[in-house]
Amino acid sequence: MAVTAGMVKELRESTGAGMMDCKKALEETNGDMEKAVEVLREKGLAKAAKKAGRIAAEGLVESYIHGGRIGVLVEVNSETDFVAKNDEFKQFVKDVAMQIAASNPLYIRREEVSEEVIQKEKEILRAQALNEGKPEKIVDKMVEGRIDKFFKEVCLLEQPFIRDPDITIQDLLNQKIAKIGENLSIRRFMRFEVGEGIEKKEENFAEEVAKQINS
Repeated sequence: MAVTAGMVKELRESTGAGMMDCKKALEETNGDMEKAVEVLREKGLAKAAKKAGRIAAEGLVESYIHGGRIGVLVEVNSETDFVAKNDEFKQFVKDVAMQIAASNPLYIRREEVSEEVIQKEKEILRAQALNEGKPEKIVDKMVEGRIDKFFKEVCLLEQPFIRDPDITIQDLLNQKIAKIGENLSIRRFMRFEVGEGIEKKEENFAEEVAKQINS
């Protein structure tokens, strides 16, 4: 059964879960609304969504340094200071910092990506598809699929979790919200890499050896 936008909207309104989570649940259950609700509840997504509107202003700022070459600062919020001291929450924040170091996201969620960036990326993807010789009539559909892949690469919440690629960071966040019982939010991050943004001099080793021989 084809999953329609109306079905996704109905499931979202009844559970409070995210749009993409609702769509996945409906696809998984072949459009069965009741079973889709069960899937969301089993994953803790419906429960997590109900907490999403609550204010999370406590939390932790965590740092992670990898080999002295990559450094990350990330702020993850909780509703209470009590949870901020919880070992499960602390481990989650560390995992998020490591994820950022390893996967180099540019944004937390796709809503943060400007329309200008999206349109520019679509233009590039469209040109690539045409250069591959794809028929004009299917290029737009291909671009939509590839722009979705782009979001999964650059948006932290949509990236596969480095410790368990079968789930995304959003899935992990929802699991922690359901388990800990408070709204949690990844608020902001900064990632630094040695030499980033600096035009590096290309070493010409053949020339260097020649100089040593002739000296």
